[in-house]
Amino acid sequence: MSSALANGLAGAGGGIIAQIITYPLQTVNTRQQTERVSREGRDSRGSALFQILQVVRSEGLPGLYSGLKPSLLGTAVSQGVYYYFYQVFKNRAEAIAAANKKRGRGDGSVGMLSWLVVAALAGSVNVLLTNPIWVLVTRMQTHTQAERKIVEAKKETLLKEASQSVLTASSLEVQLAELDSLKPHPYGTLQAAREVYNESGVTGFWKGVIPALIMVSNPSIQFMIIESLSKQLRAKRAAKNKDQQNITALEVFVIGAFAKLGATVCTYPLLVVKSRLQAKQEISGNVSLRYSGTVDAIIKMIHHEGFRCFYQGMRTKIVQSVFAASVLFMVKEELVKVYAVLANKSKVNV
Repeated sequence: MSSALANGLAGAGGGIIAQIITYPLQTVNTRQQTERVSREGRDSRGSALFQILQVVRSEGLPGLYSGLKPSLLGTAVSQGVYYYFYQVFKNRAEAIAAANKKRGRGDGSVGMLSWLVVAALAGSVNVLLTNPIWVLVTRMQTHTQAERKIVEAKKETLLKEASQSVLTASSLEVQLAELDSLKPHPYGTLQAAREVYNESGVTGFWKGVIPALIMVSNPSIQFMIIESLSKQLRAKRAAKNKDQQNITALEVFVIGAFAKLGATVCTYPLLVVKSRLQAKQEISGNVSLRYSGTVDAIIKMIHHEGFRCFYQGMRTKIVQSVFAASVLFMVKEELVKVYAVLANKSKVNV
C-alpha cells in the first residue's frame, strides 16, 4: 500500500470518528448559519447547548443527527480524497525540493508557500468531487427549520387576512390549530436529492461551490500551520535526541486544534454564504431569502441583515471544528503509525 493511500484511509477513518462525536454541534451550527434575521429583528438565539435542547424537545434525538448517513459518506470520501491527493502533491513537492538541493538551490526542505499550494490543490480536487454530498447534508440538516419557516409564513398570511376581516375569528382559530398540528414530512437522502434536482437540475448539486473553492484556503492555512509547527517540533526533538523525532498524540491534538482555530476565524463568512446557498431557498414569499448566486447572497445578506450575519454561530463552529480537527488528526496519525509498524514487520518477515 502506498503512503498516499495509507494517509487517505487514515484520514477517512479519523474523519468519521470526529464527525460522529461532533455531529449535533454541526447540525445546530448549520441552522444558525442559515437562520435569516433582519437588522431590526435580531435577538439572542441562546447558546449552542440551549439550541441542542430545543431540537431534542421539538424533534427528539434523531433531529440532532439529520443527514448523518450522507454526512458520514461525505466525510469518508472527503477526507480520503483530500489526504490522498495531499500526500500525492506533498510527495511531489518534497521530490522537487530534494532535486533543487542537488542543484544547489535551497536546503531540501519544502517551504511554507509550497505547503500552501499543496493544500490548496488537494482542497480544490476535494471540493469539486464531494460538493453534491454536502448540498444534500445541508438540506437534511435544515429541512425542519425550512418547514417551520413555511408554517410561520402561512400563519402571517392568515393573521393578515383576519386583520382585514377576510377571515372570521373561529375560522382563523381552526386554521392556526391545523398549522400547529402539522409534523415535518419524512425527509431522507433521496427526497433531498429529488428536491435539489427539481429546483435547479444537475447544477443544483454544485450550489455553493464558488465559496467552497475559495474556502480551500481554510485547510491550506490549517495544514501550513500544522506542517510548520510539526517540522519545528521534530527539529527541536532531533537536536536533543536524534533517535526520537516522533510527535505524540497529545501534541498532534494541540497542533491540530490551534491550526483549525486560526483557519476557521479567517474563512467563517464564506462558510455562512455556502450554507445559505445550499439550504432550501423557496421558504417564503420574501425575496430577501432567495439567492441566485454567491454575489447575490452576499449583497442581500449585507443589505437585509448587516455584516453580523456573516458570523452567526461562529462560537459553535469554533468549538465543533477545533474539537473535530483535533480528534481527526490524532486518530489519523495513530492509524498511520500502526500502518508503518505493520509495513516494517512485513518487510522483516520477507
